[in-house]
Amino acid sequence: MIYETKKYENLLGLNGFSDTMLKNHFTLYEGYVKNVNKLLEYLDTKESGTVEYSELQRRFGWEFDGMRLHELYFENMTKEKTALNSNSKLGLAIDRIYGSYENWKKNFTTMGVMRGIGWVVLYYDPASKELFNIWIGEHDGGHLAGCVPVLIMDVWEHAYLTDYGIKRADYINAFVNVIDWSVVEKRLA
Repeated sequence: MIYETKKYENLLGLNGFSDTMLKNHFTLYEGYVKNVNKLLEYLDTKESGTVEYSELQRRFGWEFDGMRLHELYFENMTKEKTALNSNSKLGLAIDRIYGSYENWKKNFTTMGVMRGIGWVVLYYDPASKELFNIWIGEHDGGHLAGCVPVLIMDVWEHAYLTDYGIKRADYINAFVNVIDWSVVEKRLA
């Protein structure tokens, strides 16, 4: 299997995100795709059960999740203004679980300004029909087994430092304003 780098140039000109920052972020993502493919190639040539094979296998989760989380992140942003449909499955679930969109947004954005590097993910658990805002520090740890990531926000420094310096909250406000709710709602389905 060879993973292809997806193109996100359609996001250039995104409100609140400079083209320089986006292009740098795309380059970082391309590195994850390249490393996933290199690791798959290496793993095909190594004997399983060896220390080298085991360590490469461990590294694969980091690179793969870094690739996939970036794809989900870029894909849940848009230059078009969208809004959460309060009568959609997602809108109704947010109201049921968090009491209102504003309560959910406060929880999600507050989680995003926590100290540290990582991701904030809105997960849907198909078994319990619950939604969870979750902090993931490293790409390959902290994910909820069996749950579907429906909204991804990158809060590693590379996602905001170029444009916002250390003002992460300003970046988060810009991010919330470019969420493509139609994509997020489809992921819930």
